[in-house]
Amino acid sequence: MADCELLAKCIFFNDKMANMPAMAEMLKKKYCRGDSSNCARFVVCKSLGREKVPGDLTPSQMDRAQKLMA
Repeated sequence: MADCELLAKCIFFNDKMANMPAMAEMLKKKYCRGDSSNCARFVVCKSLGREKVPGDLTPSQMDRAQKLMA
C-alpha cells in the first residue's frame, strides 16, 4: 500500500517525533502506511485544510478531530 500523501510534510513526524524514530515508525505503520483515514491529522487536513491542523494533534486523537470539524 502507498504511504499517506501528507507524510513527507507532516509536522507531527518531522518535528514532534524527530527524536523518537522507533516510536515514529510504529505510528507511521499504523496511521500512514496504507489507509490514512484513521489518522486524526489526515482527516482534519482533508476536511478543513492543512492550516487548520493543530501542531499538537496526534494521529490517534480522532475524538478531538471530530470536535474540530463540528
